[in-house]
Amino acid sequence: MSKREAGTEKKGSKRSALLYRPVGLMSGLMAGAISGAVFKQIWKLAANEEEAPSALQSEYRMREVVLAAALQGAIFAATKAAVDRAGARGYTKLTGSWPGD
Repeated sequence: MSKREAGTEKKGSKRSALLYRPVGLMSGLMAGAISGAVFKQIWKLAANEEEAPSALQSEYRMREVVLAAALQGAIFAATKAAVDRAGARGYTKLTGSWPGD
């Protein structure tokens, strides 16, 4: 590959990444909403409580607070990865280029 071809490829990937930003932003917001709803339902089933404990609620033990935060983080990370991946695949079908390349 010549330097000229490599330069064109980098410009194209930068443009693709820039065009993908609104899609990425919307998918991040969607992932946050979905993961919040999923976590709330899982917490209701697991703890038999409406709300998960927050770090500043003194009536909960440290273990409960940390477990709730870890579960919420894991659900958010998995949901965000799934939504981001689906968004990137859809973007690729429309444009022919992968936004992360």
